[in-house]
Amino acid sequence: MAMSGGLDSSVAAMMLLEEGYGLVGITMKTWEYAATGTLGKETGCCSLDSIHDARHLAVSLGFPHYVLDIRDEFNHYIVKDFVDQYLKGRTPNPCVLCNTHIKWAALLKRAVQLGCEYIATGHYARIRKEKGRMILYKGADQEKDQSYVLWGLSQDFLRKTMFPLGGFTKSEIREMAKVAGFDDIADKRESYEICFIPDNDYRRFLKQQVPGLEDKTRDGDFVDTKGNFLGKHQGYPFYTIGQRKGLNVAVGEPLYVNKIIPQTNTIVLGTKQGTFKKHFTVSGFNLISLEKLPKELQVIAKVRYKDPGHYATIRLDEQDDRLQVKLHEAVSAVTPGQSAVFYQGDDVVGGGFIEDASF
Repeated sequence: MAMSGGLDSSVAAMMLLEEGYGLVGITMKTWEYAATGTLGKETGCCSLDSIHDARHLAVSLGFPHYVLDIRDEFNHYIVKDFVDQYLKGRTPNPCVLCNTHIKWAALLKRAVQLGCEYIATGHYARIRKEKGRMILYKGADQEKDQSYVLWGLSQDFLRKTMFPLGGFTKSEIREMAKVAGFDDIADKRESYEICFIPDNDYRRFLKQQVPGLEDKTRDGDFVDTKGNFLGKHQGYPFYTIGQRKGLNVAVGEPLYVNKIIPQTNTIVLGTKQGTFKKHFTVSGFNLISLEKLPKELQVIAKVRYKDPGHYATIRLDEQDDRLQVKLHEAVSAVTPGQSAVFYQGDDVVGGGFIEDASF
């Protein structure tokens, strides 16, 4: 049982115990604040308090608990990629990458060593088996559904995974904790920030990770869509597609970041309409609900976590192994580096990383 010390994984552990499963609790240490000088209070799955809370619950419920140190892998694959993506003018989603390549791999490896048959987490998502294939689909609580961040899980991973919370709402889970007498867990606030950036200031984090970054990239040009000079910016890594605030450029109408060109340290500003795109490509595509894509497939596409979804047609370009996505209506801020996840009903067809986008 992957345990963060928070409400969701704690109640998931309680539920599995009630169903008669034998549990081993695992808390993953991904980040060391003191060693890196990261500002802010430790939060989420990395903090000492969270590790203590997870261990306390395991002891209270009578099952063993271990701390799995994956800081080296996490720093190499997740933090380094996070920085590299911004230096390429992209906007990464580290949680997706971590779930796919770090947490599940580390958990399964340890599960095998401990003789466990499955791994379980507190995600709000569901899995079912259909015609020999494992189907990932949305959690019952549409507001808390986390299937979007799990698109990278392979069939092998899904076969060994359990999501005890998938059929419940957040309010029901909170009530379960209270009924069980764990009011302190039930009242815990949720953590939305990136675990290794507790103050939620990614710009400060980039400056800390790349000495001299601000000096090297500041005073680049803001230009309009025709290439006309509009002003100077603070450095291209510190902006994202669709951003409006903090531009400090006045031309009589609101401007938005339309494009980032890292090669020339240039940022293209334009109208809100300029952020809308109808076509984009996807790399690193992982197919879940289907064994093979048909020539074309009608789906609902989500281009960010809280995106309600948009009708789209997808097809695989066999020449470059990228997915071609055509949105039926233009969507704002389709951002390279973010994840695009495709659904049919509640089922996750698959997902990948957004690359170039065009109108």
